[in-house]
Amino acid sequence: MDSVLRALGIYLALLIVTRSAGRRTLAQVTVFDFVLLLIIAETSGQALVGDDSSVTNTLVVIVTLVLVDVALSYAKALWPGAGAVIDGTPTVLIAQGVVQPRALRRSRVTLDEILESARTTQGLKRLDQIDFAVLEVGGGISIVPKPPDEKTPP
Repeated sequence: MDSVLRALGIYLALLIVTRSAGRRTLAQVTVFDFVLLLIIAETSGQALVGDDSSVTNTLVVIVTLVLVDVALSYAKALWPGAGAVIDGTPTVLIAQGVVQPRALRRSRVTLDEILESARTTQGLKRLDQIDFAVLEVGGGISIVPKPPDEKTPP
C-alpha cells in the first residue's frame, strides 16, 4: 500500500509542477530542459520505489500510475471542467491582428516564436499577416492568417 500512496503522491506532485511550468516548456525542449527532465525522472523513480526495488513493487507502481492516468482521462471525458484544470486552456496570443502582451508574458512566448510558427505552418513572413495566434494546450502555436483582402501588401 505504501508504494501505491507514493505513486499517487509523486504523480500528483509532477502534474502540479508540470502544469505550473507552463505549456511552452513542453512544446520546445531545450538541452537544459532535457537534462532537467532526466534528473526529475531519476529522482522520481527513486522516490516511487523507495527501499523496495523488487519487480513486484515496480509493477505495483507502474500499474498505479497507469490507473491514475486512465482515471484522469475518464474524469476529463465526464467533466469538461476537469480537462481545463488538468490540461489547461488555450491562450490567445494575437487576437484580430493585435498582439496580447500580457498573454505573451504569462506564457513566456516571444514574437519570434510566433513568427517561426507562422512561417513553418502558414508560410507567413510578417506579424501583420496574422489574424490569430493561439498557444494550444499541447504547447504548439496555431496560426490563423488574415484573409487575403485584409493583408497589407509587401
